[in-house]
Amino acid sequence: MAALDQTDFRTIREDGTRVHMLENAAHRLMARPQLTIAIPFYRDDATRLVSTLNRVIGHRKSIQILLLDDGAPDADLNEQTARTLLALTAPAMLLTASHNLGRAAGRNTLAAFARGDWTLFLDADMELPHDDFLDHYLDAIEIGGFDAAFGGFETETPDDHSLALHAALTQGADEAPAFDRQRTGATAFCSSNLLVRTRVMALCGFDEGFTGWGWEDVEWAVRAAKTHTLIHLDNPARHQGLQGADTLLAKFRDGAINYARLLELHPELVSLPSYKAARLVGRLPLAPFWRTIWSVMTRAERLPLRLRALSLKLWRASWAAEALRTPTGEA
Repeated sequence: MAALDQTDFRTIREDGTRVHMLENAAHRLMARPQLTIAIPFYRDDATRLVSTLNRVIGHRKSIQILLLDDGAPDADLNEQTARTLLALTAPAMLLTASHNLGRAAGRNTLAAFARGDWTLFLDADMELPHDDFLDHYLDAIEIGGFDAAFGGFETETPDDHSLALHAALTQGADEAPAFDRQRTGATAFCSSNLLVRTRVMALCGFDEGFTGWGWEDVEWAVRAAKTHTLIHLDNPARHQGLQGADTLLAKFRDGAINYARLLELHPELVSLPSYKAARLVGRLPLAPFWRTIWSVMTRAERLPLRLRALSLKLWRASWAAEALRTPTGEA
């Protein structure tokens, strides 16, 4: 791979994980930046977001772009990302893990390589809604008074009907202004648009006991809020990574294990509506029968979106209830 001739390798973990490092010319000349933008990806194309960030950053050299291709890389996508990075005018580095680290360990790795005083985590499938997006965060940093902030996110209604369920679910449950999120507190945090002091990440990283999908960002925020100041801001990024019903069903099923871990670590979160829903659904007999019904209804595009979203939530609650039936807890 010609684009990767200018690289270095570094062993970064006790399990022998190695990271392949590629930096562009601006990165080699970079002094200590104010902000690192950290973008993990796993077979998702981050080049559109990176190109937009490069344009918005312009000639400012106080911002570092840091990418992590999180293991088992798609060779063509990795090559495309590398070539995009080498052409950027903004300081940028691509890390390629020798094997998949996962969401928590991947973000911890990015934090370890971040040179900025602050790190902004963005998911690869996010999009900047306007060119002032970074300026809003830089203004907040200038004002200070906090250690981490979640800027929120927004979702547009897609033209693809197969993605409408995900959009409706997100718009109905996850999108909220900062005032409402602040009242919810740490459990409203998400790592898709998270600004945090880099030194805080060194003291309070993501829990790598969370594997697969989900809840590691909520657990991080709940834990971090005990010793640091977390706030919510109105600076949403636009969520572009909408997924179909089959993918959502699989993620919500698999994420139940992480949900059980969250409650094991933070039993005070039994006040969450999701826990109450799991307790209620967990009392229903014939769980496999109901799951079949809910999965069929979730996939049925002719049904009203509200009914499909409710079915998906009941599916998620049923798996959460099962995961909570362990020696450490009873749903």
